[in-house]
Amino acid sequence: MKFDLPFPASSLAGHAKGNGQWKKIADTKKHREWARNAALAVRAAMPDTGDITVRVRFVPANRRGDRVNYPNRMKPYFDGIADALGVNDSRFVPAYEFAAPEAPGRVEVEVVPQ
Repeated sequence: MKFDLPFPASSLAGHAKGNGQWKKIADTKKHREWARNAALAVRAAMPDTGDITVRVRFVPANRRGDRVNYPNRMKPYFDGIADALGVNDSRFVPAYEFAAPEAPGRVEVEVVPQ
């Protein structure tokens, strides 16, 4: 199961404080919903038990940003995918890849049951 999502906003980073709590809450809900809808659109059957590999390829829009912090921004996306699949996100085993910048930025996601 593969799909693309918008590049996660910097406001989703765990250390983000800039625009206040309400902006972060709104951004979190928006990104979680995007992930849920994308996963529902290509929904695949998942086993009831076992790990689920989630391959994430970050394609930023530009060279700004920090690769170390990109995975930190993915929590709302993982939650939305888990909502769509009806699983607990503790089963996810994420694998990250970083691509060269390409506008517009995106995150390419592949979900694979093990």
